[in-house]
Amino acid sequence: MTDISKKSTEDLVKTIDEKREELRSIRFDLAGSAKKNTKASVLARKEVARTMTELNARKNVAL
Repeated sequence: MTDISKKSTEDLVKTIDEKREELRSIRFDLAGSAKKNTKASVLARKEVARTMTELNARKNVAL
């Protein structure tokens, strides 16, 4: 895992979009029984949460 605080805001937004798309595909795979790795969805959700926390912290500092 890379250090989130060192990434630019644009990179953070891009990361959120990528992880949300990954999470969507994991959900469809689990529903279709194509994949049994449930931990991947947990890790993707946590990564989205970490990234959004950093974005909100930056937004609050700017105010």
